[in-house]
Amino acid sequence: MEKKETIQVAVLGAGTVGTGVYKVIQNLQEDMPHKIGSNLVISKILVRDASKKREGIDQTLVTDQWNTIIEDENIDIIIELMGGIEPAKTYITEALKAGKHVVTANKDLIAEHGKELLDLAEENSCDLMFEASVAGGIPILRPLKHCLAGNHMTEVVGIVNGTTNFILSKMTDEGVGFDETLKLAQDLGYAEADPTADVEGLDAARKVAIMASIAFNSRVTFDDVYTEGITEITERDIAYAEDMGCVIKLLGVAKNTAGGIEVRVHPMLINKRHPLASVNDSFNAVFIHGDAIDDAMFYGRGAGELPTASAVVGDVIETARNIQNHCTGKIACTCYKNIPIKPMEEIESCYYVRLRVEDRAGSLASIASVFGNNHVSIEKIVQKNKREEFAEIVVITDLVKEKDIMNSLAILRTMPLVEKISNVIRVY
Repeated sequence: MEKKETIQVAVLGAGTVGTGVYKVIQNLQEDMPHKIGSNLVISKILVRDASKKREGIDQTLVTDQWNTIIEDENIDIIIELMGGIEPAKTYITEALKAGKHVVTANKDLIAEHGKELLDLAEENSCDLMFEASVAGGIPILRPLKHCLAGNHMTEVVGIVNGTTNFILSKMTDEGVGFDETLKLAQDLGYAEADPTADVEGLDAARKVAIMASIAFNSRVTFDDVYTEGITEITERDIAYAEDMGCVIKLLGVAKNTAGGIEVRVHPMLINKRHPLASVNDSFNAVFIHGDAIDDAMFYGRGAGELPTASAVVGDVIETARNIQNHCTGKIACTCYKNIPIKPMEEIESCYYVRLRVEDRAGSLASIASVFGNNHVSIEKIVQKNKREEFAEIVVITDLVKEKDIMNSLAILRTMPLVEKISNVIRVY
């Protein structure tokens, strides 16, 4: 069958990642005939303001008119890098209906509307690729779909937000507080002016939903993911973790259990011997467990102009190869199961609980009694610091259900001897 001499693409968005994709594709022009069997050229770049000059980008390619792209029959692939739900969802929908293939880095859209768009791609025999939506330049989605398809996956856990990992790494290494470290992250460009999506765990939750859907072949959406951020983590918690041979990381955890799929994002104490404990600064890593492969970890740059562009262009090349070999649409939605989402209150974890209590005889026994009466077994309880009439204690529990620890804490908060429950962090 005849192959194309040139495959044309259009890029939607010329921000950080869009500019990176432009650079990478231009840099690979001599290699493209060997990689895909044809030339690959960017025909148009859609932006909001076409009059704005963009350094390093050919201004003749820039347009603010979507119709000039969707109506151009010569454009084969749409690269969506606008972010957000709309107008990206509308543009991708129209592109797939027009028989154009789509590559996107849009985690918000895939986490909430992935099934709908994948079904539409299948109906139109189109490719819809989204490797860059999770962990930037680290290959994880394609390995889960291809290389690891011979496994029943039982766990995917990862550090998938570079901003929070940078903040926690700096707090750990330099003993500084959250607010100071967040400002540093903003000054260095790791955090946005409004860092909510990062520090509250929302960005990571979207990525975990996508990974869990692919790993467990069952639909998981953003709304299914229990989410906590890192804003309550203090230098004291980090110091106590150090004493226990642990570090604190914001982890995305997805497990396929007999009781359903667990999906959650929150800070956790993790033993320094675990491979994820050594992932620092803005790096990301995803640790997986499958019945055939056992354990494996994927590590690298989780964001940034060129790392994310690397994943996007990898998808573009894969799509171009499929076009040349007339095998587009070969992998549609892989969520052929319907596994229930396990309620958070039924999930089991170990817990670190830091409290301030009256420093008098019987206080520890009273606290231990509350935990015991609520089916919470204590691994250790340590009195750490005393100030005036109060002492700070740290409790580490054995594996217990979320509902039991929360019932215990609700009772403790009503007790006069407990001045404050300073923090509660799960232990991996």
